[in-house]
Amino acid sequence: MESVRVDCWLWAVRLMKTRPDAADACRGGHVRINGRPAKASTIVVPGDEVRIRIAATTRVVEVTVTIRKRVSAAVAATCLIDRTPKPPPEALIPVARRDRGTGRPTKRERRELDRFQQQA
Repeated sequence: MESVRVDCWLWAVRLMKTRPDAADACRGGHVRINGRPAKASTIVVPGDEVRIRIAATTRVVEVTVTIRKRVSAAVAATCLIDRTPKPPPEALIPVARRDRGTGRPTKRERRELDRFQQQA
């Protein structure tokens, strides 16, 4: 059983674009291993749960194989199990839209838009 630094593993399985990006994510507190905040030098082993916040989403993955070198996307997919929960369906909220090219709203249209937005 080989152990690998979390920043190397995140980069190798293509969750992060570069290794410095992975280290910055760890430094910023965006990476957790088994519920604990992780430094870039934290070791991961098969069976660990890694949570990483990328942009506005949180990915939850389980380590199945530890690798040091970046590999193809097909091989990288076999090194983890994605346990990220499905996002909740967005509610259908009516959105006020105007036709393209109609210009700025008139005073009357602006008041109607304001009333519509206050209702929602």
